[in-house]
Amino acid sequence: MEQTSTELIFKIQDMDCVEEVSILKRELSSLVGGEERLFFDILNRRMTVKPLSMDVTSTVIIQAINQTGMRAELWDAEKKDSTPATFWSRQGRTLLTSLSGLMLCSAFLTHVFLTGSISAALGAEEAIDGVMPFPVRLQYLGAILTGIWFVLPKAWFALKRLRPDMNLLMCIAVIGALFIDEWFEAAAVAFLFAFSQLLEAWSVGRARKAVAALMDLSSPIARIRDAEGNETTVAPESVEIGTLFLIRPGEKIPLDGRVITGESEVNQAPITGESMPVAKEADDEIFAGTINGDGLLEAKCTKLAENTILAQIIRMVGEAQTRRAPSELWVEKFAKIYTPIVMAIALLILISLPTLLQITWHDSLYRALVLLVIACPCALVISTPVSIVASLTAAARNGVLIKGGVFVEIPARLRALALDKTGTLTRGKPVVTKCVPLNGHTETELLERAAALEAHSNHPLALAILDAAAERNIEYQPADSYQIIQGKGATALISGREFWLGSHRYLEERNEETAEVHQQLEELSNAGQSVVVIGNESHVCGFIALADRVRETSADVINQLHQSGIERVAMLTGDNSGTAQAVADEVGIDKVFSELLPEDKVTAIESLVNEFQHVAMVGDGVNDAPAMSRSSLGIAMGAAGSDVAIESADIALMTDDLTKIPWLIGHSHRTLKIIRQNIIFALSIKVLFVVLMVLNHASLWAAIAADMGASLLVIFNGLRLLQTQSTAKQEDS
Repeated sequence: MEQTSTELIFKIQDMDCVEEVSILKRELSSLVGGEERLFFDILNRRMTVKPLSMDVTSTVIIQAINQTGMRAELWDAEKKDSTPATFWSRQGRTLLTSLSGLMLCSAFLTHVFLTGSISAALGAEEAIDGVMPFPVRLQYLGAILTGIWFVLPKAWFALKRLRPDMNLLMCIAVIGALFIDEWFEAAAVAFLFAFSQLLEAWSVGRARKAVAALMDLSSPIARIRDAEGNETTVAPESVEIGTLFLIRPGEKIPLDGRVITGESEVNQAPITGESMPVAKEADDEIFAGTINGDGLLEAKCTKLAENTILAQIIRMVGEAQTRRAPSELWVEKFAKIYTPIVMAIALLILISLPTLLQITWHDSLYRALVLLVIACPCALVISTPVSIVASLTAAARNGVLIKGGVFVEIPARLRALALDKTGTLTRGKPVVTKCVPLNGHTETELLERAAALEAHSNHPLALAILDAAAERNIEYQPADSYQIIQGKGATALISGREFWLGSHRYLEERNEETAEVHQQLEELSNAGQSVVVIGNESHVCGFIALADRVRETSADVINQLHQSGIERVAMLTGDNSGTAQAVADEVGIDKVFSELLPEDKVTAIESLVNEFQHVAMVGDGVNDAPAMSRSSLGIAMGAAGSDVAIESADIALMTDDLTKIPWLIGHSHRTLKIIRQNIIFALSIKVLFVVLMVLNHASLWAAIAADMGASLLVIFNGLRLLQTQSTAKQEDS
């Protein structure tokens, strides 16, 4: 079924690595109006095209894709679920590679049996009557054809377009070996290259399964309750927003929603990376893919199944493969230049060695073929993508959503980091810190009167006072005749007597402030605390101090950031300088930018970027979006439940857990370390075999075996990142 005219989505059966993506970009970019109109999801083998011209149809694009040797069809979500993949598409590469290996072994053993000599089978001695037995040739030919079956179409495409790649390189090496009658070498090269390609497909498949594990978190059913109270079981995809659904103890939560009734503890680790279950009660948010504890919950659906936080994570982890890391781009550019140069050098060796070293054309061609095989950039090309995919998936498991490979490496390069204060370093919710009764009143009386007055307000300070009264089990009746004094406070009647409540400024306006009270209020204000004063027509009853509490982990996190190489940690806030400095002193902030408007935050970030170049901005992803976009890296905290936060940031921390930030920097360092190890190892193997080739101690099959071994090692080294756990989880285990 055709998608909209502005977007076409294709399923590409053979797209397993970045090499195929590069081929498709080269072939389709001019057709659709540029590479920026092509979007690839390697994990799901999907390509999205947004053609510049409406004249470009899906048929034209499919024809262009088929010319590359790959197979494509329009993506159909319904068909995807209902029509299983064929045996050939799932197991074809494995089957042919296995056949190639079996026939190679069979041909070798047959040769040994017929000649009675292992040396002859290896090509060190002449075969029977100088001719290789026909059954042996036939088996070697079968091993070659099954080995290069999936390579030939791509090699033919590279030859037609005069864009040499590793597929063409291998085919030339195999054909050249046959030309000089090295059947064992040709078959060994074909099999080992096919095996290395199988390993690469397997490594991407491993990452694909890791992401699929997220998809398996989704519950296949939702228990909904209709207006009559009847319970029915339906697919989550059919549930509309506002529908009531039930979650029994131990069940997976099928949809994002808000709890209506019930209490339970929910395991949110799959979404937020939290190691401990989170208590849920009425009006709390719950997320699809999390696991209910021992309580029965009834919730109201707040998002369609395709828009849940879990669905967004799955979608973005897949799309992240198209946003290439600098290391990936470097390797791709290197391989693009490197392959043609190597082919030119091999041709030069073929032509010049017979004259320079007085060797036979046969030996010269063999050495040129060995160089072609050694030069195959297979291990080099796959060294980085495997590591990046594993890194992205491990981060998602730990509640850190990285929006692309390009953002995996940036945290390791950061020199400065700016944090918003409210809701980031602090909890973003004021609490009562001090009650000071005056004129014979007690703390209980003061809180009782304050709660009675604030019962009519939904201001954050009012809610904090009501919470404090509730914690101390103080009973009160809401005051009568409540009136707001705009910008100052409020008045009301309590048991027929007038009471007032207001700020320090309002107290001054009433001319009821003493020198002692003034000094106390100034000290509290300078310490970053807000003050609410309560009084009546005859005297001041007392005052209540409130403050936005610093998170327990903030000071430790700032220390860890300094240890991880961050030279300056800055705080950006709209609060007054006294409040900001008090928080900064408590947690160890290096520099404070206070009393900022949103545009001032951008200016502050620009000053940090000018000084340190690589700067991250951490905020809520909404109010801080302009500053995030100006920084080198935007990190949103507490993104679970906030679509805007996920969309606006480069990296989204699914909880408001500050410890994820130093973990992220450490994870980035680990990823870069493994990428460098892989690149250095892959290049070192090639340099070693070039030296052996020059000394005439390298053979075709040994060269490809070494390259295959290098591919295997860089794959497993990269996949080690899948085992990465957050600090909290490591401590729990």
